[in-house]
Amino acid sequence: MKKSVPVAHESYPDTHHDNYSRTTFGFWLYIMSDFILFGALFAAYIVLSKSTFGGPAAKTLFKLPYNFLQTCIFLVSALTAGLGGASAHRKDKNKTLLFFAATFLLGVIFIGMQFNEFHRFSSGGNGWDQSAFLSAYFTLVGTHSIHVLFGLLWIIVLLLPVWNETGISHVSVRRLTCLRMFWQFLNIIWMLIFSFVYLMGAK
Repeated sequence: MKKSVPVAHESYPDTHHDNYSRTTFGFWLYIMSDFILFGALFAAYIVLSKSTFGGPAAKTLFKLPYNFLQTCIFLVSALTAGLGGASAHRKDKNKTLLFFAATFLLGVIFIGMQFNEFHRFSSGGNGWDQSAFLSAYFTLVGTHSIHVLFGLLWIIVLLLPVWNETGISHVSVRRLTCLRMFWQFLNIIWMLIFSFVYLMGAK
């Protein structure tokens, strides 16, 4: 009788299936806790979005074409992060570096546009302390921006070992998988921000 030979499965890129599963499951738990945080911030924003204290409303402040371009850039970065994660699973070092480097570049452009908007509001006398609406806006969007900055730093930290490796190790695959999950989570949150903050605010 022929002995069965184990076949490598892409869902488990290393031989220690339990390590990979525990890592990704634990990271899913973290993402769920972050969803709760953002859920509370969204609830606060929805309640306070009309409390302008005599100041400008969202419709006056937001520039929808600018935010739409920003959203498109961030969505493309989600695509490159997904392609980078898939390349890591296939142990393709060059494509992994290329796609995550593109993700980093697009993320820098996105966060630069976001800080430019913060500066435009603040320099126009519409800082976070001017009204409940602006406080809720800066808290919600600012929390997302802090997450993006952390994600950009994380990309640098994870790509350096990959750059120095001859191939892609099992540890790097696990870490890059979590990074991809985190970046795509940030895109989901941004789509909610674009829908509930910018689109509804521009009405």
